[in-house]
Amino acid sequence: MVGDRGEDLIGRLLERCSFPVAGTAVTCGVSGGADSLSLLVLSVAAGCEVTAVHVDHGLRPDSANDALVVAEAARRFGAGFRSVRVEVGDGPNLEARARAARHEVLGDALLGHTADDQAETVLWFLARGTGPEGLAGIDPTRRPLLGLRRRETAELCAVLGIDALEDPANADPRFTRNRIRSELISLFNDIARRDVVPAIAAAARHQRDLIEGLDELARNVDPTDARSVAGSARPVAVTAMRQWWRREVQTSYAPDAAALERMLAVARGDRPRADVVAGWQIARTAQRLRLIPPGER
Repeated sequence: MVGDRGEDLIGRLLERCSFPVAGTAVTCGVSGGADSLSLLVLSVAAGCEVTAVHVDHGLRPDSANDALVVAEAARRFGAGFRSVRVEVGDGPNLEARARAARHEVLGDALLGHTADDQAETVLWFLARGTGPEGLAGIDPTRRPLLGLRRRETAELCAVLGIDALEDPANADPRFTRNRIRSELISLFNDIARRDVVPAIAAAARHQRDLIEGLDELARNVDPTDARSVAGSARPVAVTAMRQWWRREVQTSYAPDAAALERMLAVARGDRPRADVVAGWQIARTAQRLRLIPPGER
């Protein structure tokens, strides 16, 4: 099915992947591009029981044909297949809305991000004045290909005779991430006179190690006790506020730096109450802190 050259390449790539143990049932998000098709191939080769899920955003007249490519790849490599159509609609910030719709469908699916995606993500967050979590880039939990390069997934598809799809949107200069990919990374490579992607990806891993350490320290802080928060080192206090927010609101997203600073101001006693985000507020009564949902004042 894959030939000697394909088997050799798959074996070498798997050494730098982080798939679940053989026999684990997994869902893979597969768009039809080289990265996600490689995810499909490698997850099957790793011994996982794979279902490929394709999300059709309906943004192009021929987008339904993409599902056929993924379905054929799933059939060839012995994976299950499911296609889901989502409606993104017209309006601003198309890139973000399409991504949100896709993530809602894929849930806990494995995704085919590579080291190149990691570097682009770190630079994108850096341009926004991100905090530690942004500098840590993509969470590796569901991204088994973060140790691979984009050129390697393209090579795998070529060796296996898979015609990977090219999304025209990936070349659209209106999207910030595309310009980071096509212009900024190339400029960095030229200035540094070397490939900067491995260095940026390594920096993200170091930052994630630091975040894990902060998470551990923050668990010793009672986020509802103003003295406990105010008496902690700033990075620990910020992390405790972020953890508290995620538990209370039941979300994976955290308030931005400005909102976290407002939360700390209330904990320090600089103000009795402050807006956080999305209608939520934080309030202090004596030494107790509480998060107030929208509509409750």
